[in-house]
Amino acid sequence: QVQLVESGGGWVQAGGSLRLSCVASGIMRSINSMGWYRQAPGGQRELVASISSGGRTNYGDSAKGRFTISGDNTKNTVHLQMDSLKPEDTAVYYCNAEVRSFWSSSSVYYWGQGTQVTVSS
Repeated sequence: QVQLVESGGGWVQAGGSLRLSCVASGIMRSINSMGWYRQAPGGQRELVASISSGGRTNYGDSAKGRFTISGDNTKNTVHLQMDSLKPEDTAVYYCNAEVRSFWSSSSVYYWGQGTQVTVSS
């Protein structure tokens, strides 16, 4: 079993910054990618950003130009630096990891419990 533990959420005023971190632990063969999704009240879960083990990044439209994702393969860690935050960025942010296990040829997706980000105007 793999666990994802998030940290770094909180409250910030519009224009401010926050940095989210997520650490994956447990028995796993490798991690193909890690990323962040978010879900606002009444909304669907949407991609914020992801990064592959090779360093390739992918950003959702809302994050482009303002957020930066980075990862450390040696520590199974992913970070999301969020700058120029807007009230519409308010949501629960979830860490996600695509993991290869020792017992299956297919990958498994794991989710963290989520961390609240609130941006006030």
